[in-house]
Amino acid sequence: MKFTRLGQNGPEVSKLSLGCMSFAGFYGPTDRDESFACLDAARDHGITFLDTAEMYGRGLSEQIIGDWQKDRGHRFHIATKGGIVIGGKRGENDNSEPYLRRSLEGSLTRLGVDKVALYYIHRRDWSIPIETVTETLEGFRREGLIGGFGYSEIAPSSLRRAATVAPVAAVQNEYSLWTRYPELGLIQACRELGTTFVPFSPLARGMFGEARLDPETFLEADFRRNQPRFTEPNFSYNATAIAAFRDFAHARGWTTSAAALAWILDQGDHLIPIPGTRSAAHLSEWAGACEIAFSEDDRAEIARLLPTGWAHGDRYSDAQVIGVERYC
Repeated sequence: MKFTRLGQNGPEVSKLSLGCMSFAGFYGPTDRDESFACLDAARDHGITFLDTAEMYGRGLSEQIIGDWQKDRGHRFHIATKGGIVIGGKRGENDNSEPYLRRSLEGSLTRLGVDKVALYYIHRRDWSIPIETVTETLEGFRREGLIGGFGYSEIAPSSLRRAATVAPVAAVQNEYSLWTRYPELGLIQACRELGTTFVPFSPLARGMFGEARLDPETFLEADFRRNQPRFTEPNFSYNATAIAAFRDFAHARGWTTSAAALAWILDQGDHLIPIPGTRSAAHLSEWAGACEIAFSEDDRAEIARLLPTGWAHGDRYSDAQVIGVERYC
């Protein structure tokens, strides 16, 4: 495993993080033992950084991480998120100081820690200027409750506004071989400001796995069921393109997921992708991504197979995109 600094002044963390949303059953049922085994595998592969959120199972993901750390006597650097009103209507966010403080205190209790390495605003509350929210987060940092702070799903312009108040440690937006919009300013702004860029869903919600997905098998609760990229005819077009990339990766002795993550790492030293899984076996398929070094021929072939804008369909449905800051 390779390591990098989180933000300008944060700790050294692994270049691959583990996203823990699926511990709460977003992609299907899971249990404590499966999640514990996944965390064991993360530790054993040298991953030191976890990503979770208050809203993942209404604290369930955080609780599992806290229980695992207590049981195993091992500590990860942890990022968690708040600002979405739990139990509120869709798109209801609250970035006020009292609400964020309650959310953060609840996260710390479930995680069994007195400080997290990173605390994100999960979704913006548009009624409060981002400068004011940044003052709140900087206050939490000065109190010692968080090591640094960040934002999820924001635009480069918002990052620049926040950075006039205090250094922003990280921004987390979706980025992968099939979601490329952060290349239109956000990755560049992060580099300029010393902010770590954290791509979520770097494996395209399972599309860059070893086996072709079948949306017909998705459970009713699986939020991919209503995403345009997973509905026909878009899905078949997308699966065919990824099959060609899968053949490319296998011909070079790489797993599909490791090659997809290596492509992200190849975009800049300030990127830390957070592939999510609840499976120790799946984690082992991509844990070696840091060891892949692309040649110029590899880069050219990937660009030919999956050129910018190749994906069919939007990444979110109209209902799911609520709260995301669009900038292009």
